[in-house]
This record gives sequence, C-alpha cells and structure tokens, in this order.
Amino acid sequence: MPTVSADTLRRALAHPLAATDFPTLGKKYEGKVRDNYTLADGRRVLVTTDRISAFDHVLGTLPLKGQVLNFVAAWWFEKTRHLAPNHVLDVPDPNVLVARECRPLPVEMVVRAYLTGTTSTSIWVHYERGAREFCGHALPDGLRKHERLPELLLTPSTKAAHGDHDVSASRAEILALTGMPPAEFDRAAELAMTLFREGQRICAERGLILVDTKYELGKTPDGEIVVIDEIHTPDSSRFWYVKSYAERFAAGEDPESFDKEYVRRWLVEQGFRGEGPIPSIPDDVKIEAVLRYIEAVEQITGQPFVPNLEEPQARLRKNLAPLLGS
Repeated sequence: MPTVSADTLRRALAHPLAATDFPTLGKKYEGKVRDNYTLADGRRVLVTTDRISAFDHVLGTLPLKGQVLNFVAAWWFEKTRHLAPNHVLDVPDPNVLVARECRPLPVEMVVRAYLTGTTSTSIWVHYERGAREFCGHALPDGLRKHERLPELLLTPSTKAAHGDHDVSASRAEILALTGMPPAEFDRAAELAMTLFREGQRICAERGLILVDTKYELGKTPDGEIVVIDEIHTPDSSRFWYVKSYAERFAAGEDPESFDKEYVRRWLVEQGFRGEGPIPSIPDDVKIEAVLRYIEAVEQITGQPFVPNLEEPQARLRKNLAPLLGS
C-alpha cells in the first residue's frame, strides 16, 4: 500500500499545478505535461505539472502527480547515469529538474516487451485487427493479449504536435519522415534498449514487470546524444505486478496495472478513445490513479514518496528565486 493516504490527495485537489508562468526564466515551451523554460546560459528548467495526458490529449490534472513523476524520474536518471548519459543538473523543487539544454531528436523510442495496449497506436490493437507486422517487425500468429513478445521490440514513433497523433513506424520510415541521420537514430536506439533492459532488471528485483516505455532523447551542443524528459515513470511506462501476472493472464484477465493505464481504461469505459468531448474525470478516479502512481513509484525506488502540500505556485517562486532573478 502507498504511504500517502487518499485524504492527503483529497486535500491536494485544492491546489493543482495546472500551468506555470515565469516569463523571466526565459523562453517557454509547453508540452503535454511539462512546462520548459530555456535559460540564457544554456540550461533548461523543466517543471513537471499535474496535467494528465492520454490519447494525445491533455485531460485535466491529478493531485500531486507532478511531484510523483519528478521524484521517480530524478531517481531513474541518477540510477542509470552510468549506462546512458542524461541531461539532469539539479533538482531544486519537488516539481522541477534543471538540465542541459538539448535539441530534441524528432523521434520517441518506444520499447515493448508484451503484446498489450488500448490506444490506436498500440501493438495489441494492430494485432487484434489482423496485422502481423508492426514497425517493421514480423509477429507470429497465435499470440494472446498481454502475452510476452518473443523478443524486445523497438517501435519508434514520430513526435506529434498538440492535438495530433504519434505515428509508429519502422526505422526506415522514421528516417524518411524526419530526415534524421541514421547514426543518431542508431545511437538513440542503443541507449533505449540498454535503459529498458536495466529497467526490467531493477523492476523484477522489486516484483514488477516493466511492460513497455517510451524514451525521448536529445543532442547536446557538443553533439552528444543524451536521455531527456523522463525515464520509467508511470506516465511513460506500463508496469504490472509479477505475483499476479501469470494467474490473470491464464484467466484472460487484465494484469494489475499501476500506471496511466488505469485512467486510459476508465476513459475507454466512458466511450472515449481520443475523439469527441473529453469526459470529466471524477475526484475519486483521480485519487485512485495517483495512489497507483505512488504505489508503483515506492515499489520501484524502495523509498517513501513524501508529498509537499505547500501551495505550488508560491513554493516554485521561492525555490526558483535564484533563477528568476528575484
């Protein structure tokens, strides 16, 4: 069970970090979840908000979600620094990473170990519709939903603008679509596979299955390819429990999920798969989703997540004061 109570999360509902506005930090770029500010000295400030995105849409906020993601992302960045260089320089606030400014590569490196998913871009939806090739990989007949794939698959995708859908594609298709140099793609792919194998190892030690994930990578001013954004968070990754997977798979049931998949499944039950009006997520669903995030994060890190319940805008201004010039 997570160490944070539902009552704590209910109190946090009153102060969601939905957006930031710090013009003196520098040029702002707003992603689906993170607000990014480029400093004049070549650093980037990444503020992880409480926004939740699924089906390529921002759906609202979840209480303390940004703190949970920032906590586990910082943990993974430090834990894997010896295997894959990353952009992190400092963690000055529960919602903030300060990093080297990088030019993002025009591709997301998605690694999959299981035949699963609910979105239109997922490997299971394609397979269920009869496709036997996915991103250039041949798939055998007879596989079942949630079954382990014969081997790890790299299934890269383009990076969609707001409101657009990512497009999964093969290496050759990505190179043709983006024009990126093959050597950059291959180095990014190598880092992604290395990180995923290490993530699988660490998660297995803690009773979890790392099912699939996505990585974003960037290029530093001196030309090094490094990992950016986040690693193995409940937003970017799917986690199942080892102890119940085999029994639930044999019974044709969905695995126990401790990630964003809970929210995706709730949306699908409301008839939403990315088209039409976005359903309003009830507070009880928000709280249950974050409890699952926290449970996964604490199981992965072996550390308790300690929430900060200060009003986030005021706290950010205090902790970022040296960078804000105040």
